Amino acid sequence: MRALAGLGAALMLTAPAGGPALADTGAPTGKDTTPLAAQYAVPTATMIRIAPTVSAVETIALDPPAAPEEPAMRSLGNGIASYYGRRFHGRPTASGERFDMNGLTAAHRTLPFGSKVRVTNPRTGKSVVVRINDRGPFSGKRTIDLSRAAAEEIGLVRAGHGQVELELFEE
Repeated sequence: MRALAGLGAALMLTAPAGGPALADTGAPTGKDTTPLAAQYAVPTATMIRIAPTVSAVETIALDPPAAPEEPAMRSLGNGIASYYGRRFHGRPTASGERFDMNGLTAAHRTLPFGSKVRVTNPRTGKSVVVRINDRGPFSGKRTIDLSRAAAEEIGLVRAGHGQVELELFEE
């Protein structure tokens, strides 16, 4: 503590003879000494004047965001779609995942698992995108078996089957 007190005393600044001390440790006098301190401040070569700078900001017009591009599609033609639901719910599919009648999935004889297909019911004009995760259908001349949820989206549940148009999303 003594070393700090000695250092503080060595750094203490004094004013010219007859003036008040700039580093005063005495009791407060109630007088503001700021004007006096400013009177005795001497500018040095290392002091620089800082002035605010004002600069113009260039504005540019931005193009509106581009509309997302339509994914590439390949027509697979027309066919008959049916659906499968409660009886197969929870059973394993040919891809190994469990069938979920509430998911938007489908079975196709040849399309690779994971393929995305847009199925459109021309009678209603409604479409649904399904992911192929199973093999089938294996009855009649049907082209695709939809999950119950997918069939509901395009209005096939009541009839049980119907004509559809198929389009494959190309990656």
